[in-house]
Amino acid sequence: MAAASNEFKLIGPSRRELYNPSAVALSCRLSPEVSAVNMEIRWFKGTDCVCVYKNRQETKGRGYEGRASLITQELETGNVSLQLRDCEWSDCGHYLCQVTDGDRTEEITVEMCKCS
Repeated sequence: MAAASNEFKLIGPSRRELYNPSAVALSCRLSPEVSAVNMEIRWFKGTDCVCVYKNRQETKGRGYEGRASLITQELETGNVSLQLRDCEWSDCGHYLCQVTDGDRTEEITVEMCKCS
């Protein structure tokens, strides 16, 4: 029996992402490797919305304009990682990646920390 097209899970990094003042990529990808181009992708830090990708449009949350983005050219391969630029110490913490395809939603937490 073939798997439904919206059967996927999220895979995060094998370790915590370390703080870098210039740029950090918070790793997250779909497994199996399916296109996320037509899915809804949301990244949160606590209750703050960092980035939303919906209907092929990307919107940044307040305070993340010009600093947060998805690698949209890699959505086709299931890469839904978040890039943060010009990081501040306040950016450290837990981030929630939420991906929705139709009636299925998966989520995973990725941590960016200050030290190894």
